[in-house]
Amino acid sequence: MDRLKVCLLGPLHHVTRTTVLWLSEEFLITALQISALKSYSVLRALTTEANGWAPAVVSTEVLRAQEEWEAVDNIQPETGSQASSEQPAQLISFSEALQYFQTADLSSFKKRIQPTIRRTGLAALRHCLFGPPKLHQGLREERDLVLTIAQCGLDSRDPVHGRVLQTIYRKLTGSKFDCALHGDHWEDLGFQGANPATDLRGAGFLALLHLLYLVMDSKTLLMAQEILRLSRHHIQQFPFCLMSVNITRIAIQALREECLSRECNRQQKVIPVVNSFYAATFLHLAHVWRTQQKTISDSGFVLKDLEVLAKKSPRRLLKTLESYLAGVSKGQASLLGAQKCCGPQAPHSKELTFTGVCDLLPRSSEDTWLI
Repeated sequence: MDRLKVCLLGPLHHVTRTTVLWLSEEFLITALQISALKSYSVLRALTTEANGWAPAVVSTEVLRAQEEWEAVDNIQPETGSQASSEQPAQLISFSEALQYFQTADLSSFKKRIQPTIRRTGLAALRHCLFGPPKLHQGLREERDLVLTIAQCGLDSRDPVHGRVLQTIYRKLTGSKFDCALHGDHWEDLGFQGANPATDLRGAGFLALLHLLYLVMDSKTLLMAQEILRLSRHHIQQFPFCLMSVNITRIAIQALREECLSRECNRQQKVIPVVNSFYAATFLHLAHVWRTQQKTISDSGFVLKDLEVLAKKSPRRLLKTLESYLAGVSKGQASLLGAQKCCGPQAPHSKELTFTGVCDLLPRSSEDTWLI
């Protein structure tokens, strides 16, 4: 009788359920679960005795395979490193994620915030005489919530945090399935490494909420997908998600420097204004990047100029966003036009650095700092 052959489909350390084919001239066994195989000690039987056949020497490869087999039941997906379920998690809306933070105990994070920039001397006098109006008293709690969320980090053990990440990934890529919360696929979306949490310094979880806001509306999703395609241009490539974190950081600074107070007072809202300001600033960056043929080596200068413009003329950026989204609704707006932005993807630069939200020194509103 010929030796029995075993074919394992997939690496052992990735398998939770597998099919084993036991082939001989007379037998065919299929669809056995790993737990059943262990119970019947199939691998052990194959390596020691099969219908009277006993190998003279057991090779080290067979022993190693047997050890892996015995360890399969003990391998558990680590929280945060693999998708937690075979079924895709339910997508989470921006309002649901926001409600989570509105009801959570964030007192320890709220202690860290600096709601406004501290000015002294002539800078304080000039701001008082010529600066933007102060935020209405009734809106300050909402402003503080935004800044508090920016102090919260990403916790992969938190189901809501995980759903936010999964939603961003699936909406940007079009995937119907969840992904691992750690892995190289996040670098493909423009994070610097396999763990998105390491790139959120200076913007905290607010950076992910902004991405969530961008992808969960059909009109802004189209904009996000166009910017993502631009970020993968073989010459003008840039790290999409990392650039988004920088835009969130600019929005935080504009809020703290009261550059958005006039618009917030007008709309009697803070969070929608900050969200729109973020999207409008990202749109302007993409427009400048494409039309002026910018590359990753220009990123520092582009972000510096963008921050100055955004703080000086937030209403202008918001009007541009309104026009763009109106064109999207009519099927007329296209950020990229006819430019081809899907060439070979180049590796993302990792030279952008971060500054904490509350690690800032007092300075005038004209000064800028970059992530």
